[in-house]
Amino acid sequence: MPAHEGHQRSFDAVIVGGGHNGLVAAAYLARAGRSVLVLERLGNTGGAAVSTRPFAGVDARLSRYSYLVSLLPKKIVRDLGLDFRIRTRNVSSYTPVERDGRPTGLLVGGGERRTREAFARLTGGEREYQAWQRFYDMTGRVAQRVFPTLTEPLPTRDELRLRVDDEEAWRVLFEEPIGAAVEDRFADDLVRGVVLTDALIGTFADAHDPSLKQNRCFLYHVIGGGTGAWDVPVGGMGALTDALATAARDAGAVLATGHEAVRIDTDGSAAEITYRTADGEGTVAARHVLVNASPQQLAVLTGDQPPTPAEGAQLKVNMLLKRLPRLRDSEVDPREAFSGTFHIAEGYEQLATAHAQAAAGRLPTAPPSEIYCHSLTDPTILGPDLVEQGYQTLTLFGLHTPARLFDRDNDAVREELLKSTLAQLDAHLAEPLADCLATDADGRPCIEAKTPLDLERDLRLPGGNIFHRDLSWPYAQEGTGRWGVETRQANVLLCGAGAVRGGGVSGVPGHNAAMAVLEELGD
Repeated sequence: MPAHEGHQRSFDAVIVGGGHNGLVAAAYLARAGRSVLVLERLGNTGGAAVSTRPFAGVDARLSRYSYLVSLLPKKIVRDLGLDFRIRTRNVSSYTPVERDGRPTGLLVGGGERRTREAFARLTGGEREYQAWQRFYDMTGRVAQRVFPTLTEPLPTRDELRLRVDDEEAWRVLFEEPIGAAVEDRFADDLVRGVVLTDALIGTFADAHDPSLKQNRCFLYHVIGGGTGAWDVPVGGMGALTDALATAARDAGAVLATGHEAVRIDTDGSAAEITYRTADGEGTVAARHVLVNASPQQLAVLTGDQPPTPAEGAQLKVNMLLKRLPRLRDSEVDPREAFSGTFHIAEGYEQLATAHAQAAAGRLPTAPPSEIYCHSLTDPTILGPDLVEQGYQTLTLFGLHTPARLFDRDNDAVREELLKSTLAQLDAHLAEPLADCLATDADGRPCIEAKTPLDLERDLRLPGGNIFHRDLSWPYAQEGTGRWGVETRQANVLLCGAGAVRGGGVSGVPGHNAAMAVLEELGD
């Protein structure tokens, strides 16, 4: 019998969903002396930020879904006393390409001199490197000014614009399609593509989409931590959610797994939550309900009309290798190339072509993707025997593969896409990736792929969208409320990725929902 049954039937706050944002909210509220119950549908907490051993008989604990950390404020780690660490990556990215019949590429990282030389090797001069420096100096200044606002009450648009205090940066990032800035500032197709990729992670959009959803995606990818750096979670992503669960429990929160919330009834001041377990249904009362689920699921729970469904657009692939493959570009060490983000088929024109093909209902002929090797930076996710033998992990994230493409036959399309995606990688390798793959206890290659439809099935991500819906601007708009977590019911808050300033592994919506509750209670 779960800890709360037969004992406590009413809580100050009930949190629906035990993903990382729900756990952040639970820990804050419990540490403030509030009684908290977390209802989690699955048999474990963590949501998309979990570590698992996906390959039978293999001691490799991989970040199965979410895999890098940028948007998690140090404030949350400090406030909650989390036993959680990150490691920086010395190499930012490597992008291979064939030019004039020879393999080459662009390595960004390893110090300013090496990066400058890499740009010169690829482009034949200084212009692109200088443009790169100017552009990212600008985004760095924006990051320093915008990132701290994510855990404050929502600023107005004008307040945030004053905070940015750079009219050119505001125009580039907040007002014009990011494609205009990329084309204006950079001449080399490969450099343009590397810049644009941050606007397309989990976001199906063209560089010139008038909705600017690509700009919002780009903004969140360059402001993380006030620097834009994407770091490796030591122990895998599950180390973060395990630390959050421990912090919440230690503060007195009750975490009830295997409990699926199915209905929320509220009059705006008191609520009753109906949940389902393997043994039947039950109810629990709460003063506040924090929903760590999608806006669609929130509507289902409250009986409202669901918003327009979101659509995911990515392929997630996890792999374990016996060794890293050799590269055709012999001037670059694979250990450096794969320790940062390894861009595949992500030239600027390639990205545009892939988007156009997918928008027309076809799989891209050259699927764009990016890869990184967690175990080069943090080998603790592998068992000692695997480390000694030189095994490595690879995580691949594919772009421009909207959920609609998988509707006709998810399994068949997944296999077709995986094959063509890996073929794009093989074109830059001196040996086939298949020769490097490890095998599990049953002799099967250690590789698994997840489409948007797989994520919708496994995690209830609407349409497989990793952000729950299109990302929002980090400022107040009509109906967003003071913290960006408010709903039409005064005592029901949205603390998941679909909240304003949600998306990514940040804990920001969980923090902000907890602050909204405590502020109302006068804490």
